[in-house]
Amino acid sequence: MNGDPFALDTSRVRASFDAAAADYDAVAVVQAEVRRRLLERLELFRIRPRRILDAGCGTGHGARALLQHYRGSKLIALDLAPAMLLAARGRRPWLRRLDLVCGDAAEVPLGDATVDLVFSNLMLQWCNEPDRVFAEFHRVLRPGGLVLFTSFGPDTLKELRAAWGAVDGLTHVSRFIDMHDLGDALLRAGLGEPVMDMEHLTLTYPDARSLMRDLKTMGATNATSGRSRGLTGRERLAAVESNYERLRKDGRLPATWEVVYGHAWAGAPRARAGGSPGEVAVPLSRIGRRG
Repeated sequence: MNGDPFALDTSRVRASFDAAAADYDAVAVVQAEVRRRLLERLELFRIRPRRILDAGCGTGHGARALLQHYRGSKLIALDLAPAMLLAARGRRPWLRRLDLVCGDAAEVPLGDATVDLVFSNLMLQWCNEPDRVFAEFHRVLRPGGLVLFTSFGPDTLKELRAAWGAVDGLTHVSRFIDMHDLGDALLRAGLGEPVMDMEHLTLTYPDARSLMRDLKTMGATNATSGRSRGLTGRERLAAVESNYERLRKDGRLPATWEVVYGHAWAGAPRARAGGSPGEVAVPLSRIGRRG
């Protein structure tokens, strides 16, 4: 893992989401809300994609919404975890009409210039090399194609990170990439007119163990190379809970999620990455009328 304690073990990521597939939807509250907000952003773009890639499709909710939004389009649903794809197919028979592909977003198993839209909701944070992923997105997009994605930013789970940080020097929460760095990565991949913005969402929990239990249930377990390889002792866990308790307000403990939104175009002129939080800037030529 090249000595980086935050490098992700891809096989562990896959295994965690395989194990979580059956119960994922019941606890993935943030993921569902961010997906809804990302889908709403499609209204800003005047596009008619013939073929769509849903990268990190999970249990298939996004794929279904995309097909409802773009009737007549074909869709490839890609996920690293085979159990997620099986859950998607088993719960939603309509997905039998689609291409379900098990694969890594850093090595998309599609030909060059074969899709018009890449949609990716909260998948990128599970990839070690965003540059590689964006390069793959650029490769599979046709000229003028759009990539629209979300990821988690550095403030995500900052409370849990701090609670663990006061206990030991190991990695317990992933390193999440700043939106400006993701914007730069889009440019390095050759994607044009990148626009980035972000917002914070906060969930509350009755106690720290409830948060950690939900994270495990949704597959968001610690996959960093710097994680502990043994069982977590009762004393260390109690210390983490005690540290977290200092944040209790109105009987609940907060958990912050920094959500990063981004989009860029294939074959479009390069532009400076930027944008203020809450801002969405779109070239006028890309915007259709709404009424």
